[in-house]
Amino acid sequence: MRPQELNLLVIFDTIMTEKSITRAAERLSMTQPAVSNAVARMRTNWKDDLFVKDGRNIQPTSYAINLWDQVRTPLQNLNEAIEPGAFDPKTAKRTFRVAVADIAVDTSWLEMRQLFEKEAPGINLHAVPYTIVNTEKVLEDADVDLVMSAKTPINGRILSSHMFDSKHFCVMRKDHSLAKPNLSIEEFAAADHLLVSLSGDSTGPTDQALQLLGMSRRVAMTVNHFASAASIIMDSNLIAMLPSGAIHKHVASGKLLITTPPIEIPPVPVSMLWHKRQDNDAGLKWLRYHLKRISVDRWTSDANEMCKLICK
Repeated sequence: MRPQELNLLVIFDTIMTEKSITRAAERLSMTQPAVSNAVARMRTNWKDDLFVKDGRNIQPTSYAINLWDQVRTPLQNLNEAIEPGAFDPKTAKRTFRVAVADIAVDTSWLEMRQLFEKEAPGINLHAVPYTIVNTEKVLEDADVDLVMSAKTPINGRILSSHMFDSKHFCVMRKDHSLAKPNLSIEEFAAADHLLVSLSGDSTGPTDQALQLLGMSRRVAMTVNHFASAASIIMDSNLIAMLPSGAIHKHVASGKLLITTPPIEIPPVPVSMLWHKRQDNDAGLKWLRYHLKRISVDRWTSDANEMCKLICK
């Protein structure tokens, strides 16, 4: 292979990863016209359009998708062989894309930004909406570098690292009719419930636990993010099972009652997931270390705070 063709493959790989000529130029420290000229050479040499416009974005052709499937792993391996561990956060210019639920952004993103400002000023951190149904696909397609998920990977190409177990607490407004000691399981099941469902399903771990006892509850409302859950609970007759990260900011308001539910709900294990091809990526290793450290510290602190309130 001629050096010119290898250079084109590197540019091609970056465009496919970024899904944008502009972002690819930024990542490669090239001008946009230079990347566009490289694409023109690719089209001539490889006899395919490669990319077609789709509004403000671009979509790869079938030829481009098939080519990328063949070259992205060898290119990654080649880069790691030439520059093993070559990552200096102080000088690196890179964008990490992480698929996360809004609760992870609320609990970890500020501290991550403060870390970047201090130790990695050239690194960007972009949150991508997390959806349970395509957890592995976004990693396979290189849409993101990392996923924070409660889903266990079943694909051998997807690696994971356990972060923490998310314990849920029963939450209702302070003057709710059920705001009393020793809430019975019958009263709990008969209440109108709010469910945070990232998948769109109207059932969750609480329903599974009740089902084992031959009981059920009414899920009167669902939301697809955690940010609005506490405010809805504070001004309605709904109750909810929520993780500490979704309620810690609202505890000081005095409007919430937090209690242990009258039924055992297993904690939800939360992990980081990434693709095997990026396992030796020094930059991603750095990100994983700090994201796990900050997330675990914050989640543990919030959960301990909730437990202290329940014990009072």
